[in-house]
Amino acid sequence: QVQLVESGGGLVQAGGSLRLSCAASGSIFSHNAMGWYRQAPGKERALVAAISSGGNTYYADSVKGRFTISRDNAKHTVYLQMSSLKPEDTAMYYCADLATNPPTYWGQGTQVTVSS
Repeated sequence: QVQLVESGGGLVQAGGSLRLSCAASGSIFSHNAMGWYRQAPGKERALVAAISSGGNTYYADSVKGRFTISRDNAKHTVYLQMSSLKPEDTAMYYCADLATNPPTYWGQGTQVTVSS
């Protein structure tokens, strides 16, 4: 069983930055790819960024150059540094274990709201 707890969301002005954290329980963390998804009202949940156990990364086109995903295996934590935020980045952000497709384990989500 894997438990994921996100934190770091909030209200920020356009152009600002936020850092999301996802703390994972379970010994499998260091072996699995992890990802950040987001879901805006009325839209489907979509993968924003992912990081493999070895540190290889993937970014959706909409966030390339603005978001950075990283992980600290010793702390069982994955991060999403978000910069140059835009109103269209407003969404609930979820952390997920990517060992399965679709992911089996999800966090509860953290709200990010970007004001114009």
